[in-house]
Amino acid sequence: MLDNMFHLPIPLLEKIVRPIIVYLALILLLRIFGKRELAQLNPFDLVVLLSLSNTVQNALIGNDNSVSGGLIGALALLGVNWLVVRALYTSPRLERLITGTDRILILDGVVDRKALREEVLTQEELLAVIHRQGFEDFDEVQECSISPNGSFYVRGRQPSEEDTRHATLLARLDALSRELSEVKARLGDGGLVSDGR
Repeated sequence: MLDNMFHLPIPLLEKIVRPIIVYLALILLLRIFGKRELAQLNPFDLVVLLSLSNTVQNALIGNDNSVSGGLIGALALLGVNWLVVRALYTSPRLERLITGTDRILILDGVVDRKALREEVLTQEELLAVIHRQGFEDFDEVQECSISPNGSFYVRGRQPSEEDTRHATLLARLDALSRELSEVKARLGDGGLVSDGR
């Protein structure tokens, strides 16, 4: 039984090269197909991402169900990811080339329809994004952009109601903190302590 668990039916070099090829191919494909795949905006995109791992499973490990084969494949995958992350960290130009740059979708309340087409986003999907951030309509948004990892950045023209409440709450907490400090200072100076007479 142990022999079957750890026996490699395919050569070790092939076990290392397969995950590297699949990893690089997936990075290229996700770069080509855009940020939308990473944003998981609708159930169809989520199904694609979940199915992707199952689709490339045999390409990663080949005809091998051994524990050793799985561990070698995982080690190769983690190793190539470590190398790519280090290379991107040391070279901003390479990072921009591989991951891309932010794309502005709304500027001063105006939707960039060309950017939406290129990112394969509908106005309804973009509206859902800004609704999640507390804005009712596009004209309330100063800037909305999508980053290479598929996340959205939304900045309103005026603070949203939630932001206003948050700022008010923080101001009240700061005022209470100052009052508490003053009370502590007076207690420390003996200002509120009586001599018992």
